[in-house]
Amino acid sequence: MSHASLQRLSAALEEERRAIVEHDVEALVRCTQDKLDALRALETAAAGFGFPDDLRENLAELAEKNHANGILLARRRREVNWALRHLGRSESHGAYDAQGQTSTASAPRPLAVA
Repeated sequence: MSHASLQRLSAALEEERRAIVEHDVEALVRCTQDKLDALRALETAAAGFGFPDDLRENLAELAEKNHANGILLARRRREVNWALRHLGRSESHGAYDAQGQTSTASAPRPLAVA
């Protein structure tokens, strides 16, 4: 069970990296779910027993891949936020007022002056 879950996690991390690099949002959502499912299976398999040393080494390698993907994703997010700022838009903060509107109102910004 643990070896299959490790392979599933490895495949999900590889797909995640590809999706981030290729800007494939749909694939990113799919592989994120696969990654979470594999992690849950690993947690269940390790509950109370832990992992043998050979699996721990594999887990450490996969943790590094996951961290590297996180760095790529953070970089991509900064790029998107930069582009939005330069287009006169800002990312929503997720807070809504009583009228169901976000609390940040951005005024339109002209891209060029004639």
